[in-house]
Amino acid sequence: MIDLPLSALEVSIVEEGATPADALRNCQSVAGQLARLGYHRLWFAEHHHSPAIGAFPPVLLAADTAATTAAMRVGSGGVLAPNHAPLTVAEQFATLAALHPGRVDLGIGRGPGTFHEPTARALRRGAEPATDDEYRADVEATLGFLGEVHFGELPEPWLLASSDAGAELAASLGLPIAFAHHIRPDNTLRALECYRAAFRPSRWSAAPRVLVCVEAVCADTEERAAELARPMDVIKAGLLNGHSETAFPTPATAAGHEFDERDGAAVAAFAAQQARGTKESIAPQLTRIAEATGADELMLVTPVFDPAARARSFELIGELRAEAG
Repeated sequence: MIDLPLSALEVSIVEEGATPADALRNCQSVAGQLARLGYHRLWFAEHHHSPAIGAFPPVLLAADTAATTAAMRVGSGGVLAPNHAPLTVAEQFATLAALHPGRVDLGIGRGPGTFHEPTARALRRGAEPATDDEYRADVEATLGFLGEVHFGELPEPWLLASSDAGAELAASLGLPIAFAHHIRPDNTLRALECYRAAFRPSRWSAAPRVLVCVEAVCADTEERAAELARPMDVIKAGLLNGHSETAFPTPATAAGHEFDERDGAAVAAFAAQQARGTKESIAPQLTRIAEATGADELMLVTPVFDPAARARSFELIGELRAEAG
């Protein structure tokens, strides 16, 4: 049983043979089901120039979800600060928070959201990648502008991190941290230790708050869970080899993919630190992650091909939370 709040991260998969419009409809469908299942919050990730993931602005998806659900918190996981003017981010999310008081989160991250250099440069209007100091300045400016706008209730800011540097920035600014265990699991424990040790209370949070994002694929059988997880494993193997422009494969396509020894080992090592299986087998995996990290909340990312299978995975894991009372 899982006794922590459960949330979800939507990465807007564009399935092989589908269109971005299909992906948007899938996002809407799954969002409605997450709300009915009682998930605490739903965040949307920022990505660009990928055939596998839609380039949908998180603020627009969050606004659509907020308008079509009643209680679930919505937000960004995250808005990537180097790609946007801080004042624009503050105005957008403050407006959304005014329209939906008490329900809006502003998760801020650093990466460009793309491996395609021309797209990254276009997002930065030709500028070089942000330095550590520039990133900190962008985050501080966004928080400062939030304090200056007068639209009503403010969004709740979070800092996304996958390294010690991100954890240290969150601590120094007194922000809740959303750690990307689903991206850099080897960094999780050390970074969270740094965060808690260095945390400084602020207007945004009086004490350290930790959300851990985990890749979770749950199905009615172990075989089905493995089948659903394999397409994302193929994507990960492609990234290891510099192939970032790969469509999100069908389970049938992924089943025919053969991993070489290095890729197979890397994918298996990653999977061992995430959560996959049936409801019964995934419970101890999620419990282990929660206990090791001391997480206050678990956020699940479920990058599987079929939106119905994605919703079923969230449903099964949600039952664990319900059973815990």
